[in-house]
Amino acid sequence: MISIDGLEKHYPMGQTVVRALDGISLEIGGGDFVAIMGPSGSGKSTLMNILGCLDRPTRGAYRLRGIDVSNLDDDRLSEVRNTEIGFVFQTFNLLPRLSALDNVALPLSYARVPKPERLARAGAKLDQVGLAGRAHHRPTELSGGQRQRVAIARALINDPAMVLADEPTGNLDSATAREILALFEELNGRGHTIVLVTHDAEVASHAHRVVHLLDGKVRS
Repeated sequence: MISIDGLEKHYPMGQTVVRALDGISLEIGGGDFVAIMGPSGSGKSTLMNILGCLDRPTRGAYRLRGIDVSNLDDDRLSEVRNTEIGFVFQTFNLLPRLSALDNVALPLSYARVPKPERLARAGAKLDQVGLAGRAHHRPTELSGGQRQRVAIARALINDPAMVLADEPTGNLDSATAREILALFEELNGRGHTIVLVTHDAEVASHAHRVVHLLDGKVRS
């Protein structure tokens, strides 16, 4: 599913060069549930951005479902990002004026999917995350956990190769966080590949494998 070989990311800083990633190699199989951990400055945010096709490596190869995305042009990179990767963020990133249903359907409107089809597919994804009864509520009418479930449904709408979750429980209380992590476990059990970026060891413990970063290198 995911193959990273000798990945490097360098940033110029004055007269020096910061090696945010320093030769990372990593394999993630289809259906895996992997947590990427590390302290501030370890490189996990940089790695997340490259995995999500939001940034490009300085050197090395990144293949996602057989596609070498390392050197794609911007249009092709955007296409891969929109069809192969589902994003779940700490801050939910929902549009406040849209209902839960319309928020989930939004990526399909960019792909010009006919409205009846995109609403039907969005409704099915909301049902999958246990929110069928909240389809017509706006984000302000939902709890934090419900908003994150909407965000997860939206991430799944294109049946992506990978769901990339960046600190997905960071804005939730502990009980709600456990519910969201249980949902990720359930989705993984259905075959979804989950890559979770976190600094929290308890959150990471829900994954099947933990990758530790330190100073831009994989430590385990």
